Amino acid sequence: MTQRRSIIGGNWKMNTDLETGMALASQVADAASINMACDVVIYPPFPSLQAIDSVISNSPATLGAQNFWPEAKGAFTGEVSCEMLKDLCVTSVLVGHSERRHVLHESDALIAKKVEFALNCGFQVVLCLGETLDQREAGKTHSIVLGQLNSGLESVNHDSMQNVVIAYEPVWAIGTGKTASAEDAQTVHRAIREALASRYDDSVASSTRIQYGGSVKPENAKELFACSDIDGALVGGAALSGESFAAIIEAAC
Repeated sequence: MTQRRSIIGGNWKMNTDLETGMALASQVADAASINMACDVVIYPPFPSLQAIDSVISNSPATLGAQNFWPEAKGAFTGEVSCEMLKDLCVTSVLVGHSERRHVLHESDALIAKKVEFALNCGFQVVLCLGETLDQREAGKTHSIVLGQLNSGLESVNHDSMQNVVIAYEPVWAIGTGKTASAEDAQTVHRAIREALASRYDDSVASSTRIQYGGSVKPENAKELFACSDIDGALVGGAALSGESFAAIIEAAC
C-alpha cells in the first residue's frame, strides 16, 4: 500500500490584514520547519500573497490561492488568472469549496473547468467536496459527495491525478463548531477512495491524498488523522491561530 504523506492546508478565507497575516505566516513557517514529515500549504487572501510568500519562502510551507478564473486573460473584472498566481509563487489552488458552491453559486460545470484548467497550468488542485445538513439527514451524503467527485474530475486523466488532492468538507461542519465523528469521516473518505479505484485504478486510489475539513482543531485532529483514509486536513478557523494551526500540523506529523 502506498504510504501517503499528510497534507495540512490553512484556508484563511477573507480574514487577516497585511500585518496580522505576515505574523501568522511566520508562525506557520516555524511550525512547518519543525514538523517536516507532512506538507503544509496556506491560502491567504489575494492582496497578501506576495507579502506572505516573502515570509514563508525559506521554509517548507508553500503558498496557495483560494480562487482563480479559468481563462488565460481577458475582460473578467475582479478575477485573477493562473499566470498571475504563478508570478506570486502560488503552487496550489482550491476548487469547489462549499462557500464557492453554495454562497457564490459556482456550478459543477464551472468547477470541472477550473480543475482542468489549473492542472493544465501546472498547479496542485485541491478539489473540495461536501454535503449540506439537509442532504446528510436525507441519507444522500455518498451520492452527493461522489457526484461532486465524478463531476469535478470529469476531464482529469490518470496521470494528472498525481497533482490532485481531495478535501472532504461536510458543509454542515464548516465554521459551525460541529465535526463529523472520526468514524463518520472515515466512512466517507473510504467511499471516495473506492470511487477513485473504480474511476481510475487501485494505484490512483491508494496514492491520492484525501483531507478532512470541517471544524478541525487541535482537540480532534489526532483522532481524525488516525483514520486510515484521512491524509490531513483543510483547516479554516483554527488556521487563523498560529498556535492552533501548529498543533494540528504536529498531530499530522
